[in-house]
Amino acid sequence: MKKKVIKILFVSFIFLSFVSCQKAEEFGPSIFDTSDTLDVNSASYTFDVWLKDNYLKSYNLDFRYKLQDVGSDMDYNLVPVSFAKAQQMAKLVKYLWFDVYGTIVNAEFLKENGPRIIHLIGSPAYNPISGTILLGTAEGGIKVTLYRCNELDPTNVDMLNEYYFKTMHHEFAHILHQKRNYPVEFKEISKGLYNPVGWQNRTASEAATLGFVSPYGGSQIQEDFVEIIANYLVKSDTDWNSILLMASRRGVDGYGKELPDDGVDGRVIILQKLDMATKWLKNSWNIDIVKLRAEIFKREANIGEILK
Repeated sequence: MKKKVIKILFVSFIFLSFVSCQKAEEFGPSIFDTSDTLDVNSASYTFDVWLKDNYLKSYNLDFRYKLQDVGSDMDYNLVPVSFAKAQQMAKLVKYLWFDVYGTIVNAEFLKENGPRIIHLIGSPAYNPISGTILLGTAEGGIKVTLYRCNELDPTNVDMLNEYYFKTMHHEFAHILHQKRNYPVEFKEISKGLYNPVGWQNRTASEAATLGFVSPYGGSQIQEDFVEIIANYLVKSDTDWNSILLMASRRGVDGYGKELPDDGVDGRVIILQKLDMATKWLKNSWNIDIVKLRAEIFKREANIGEILK
């Protein structure tokens, strides 16, 4: 009997916002009230001060770990993140995401281009109809929501990358391409192969042979583009080469049976997409993806020290 497989899903919402004309000097250094006084008697006071100093003041970002129903997707039954996991996640996000770009690009890059809100949710968002799990959303370049935070295991780097940091890089790549669109030529590479409804029914090897680094990458063009970036940034050389090896062979279905030759050289296509994304990041944002990846790997070796 075929096993039911839960697929990972990311969602990006694109909104257009309009701001009334005002003189530049009327705006302050932050869209948030950085002078807001915290409650010294609160059990979370020390952590809240740390968030204010390291996110609000440094990156003009409101890091939210207390579940807000008004800011959550009401279509799902969600659980708040625990205080302990929120502390770990906040430190890891700064160290492995924000500070990485600060080192490779410059200190102002994420303050200018990053999200304005990060919202942590303790549980995944399950969709029993499609058999998918929602792990992250990016809303109009303003807000990133990270799910499944209560299952965070800082000692498992592979799990950190698969469920959290690939999500972060995926969602941030959405924010970047919403500001400066990816190359028009990218849309033609896998034209006719995207499956926005049944992507979750493809196996990883089937998706790879079609030129997608993940089944979800085969759902839509924009998801394909950001999945190339996110997977390359967090996959080890061994894991990345495994994707390329799968792409160069015939795929297998959910029963493990070899699929017919699809006539597509998936390995060549994936490398073509990576080359296009690499040049786009460099030319549009002055980001060297190879150096960015190397910095991430170097920092991953010191995760234990960061959480002490």
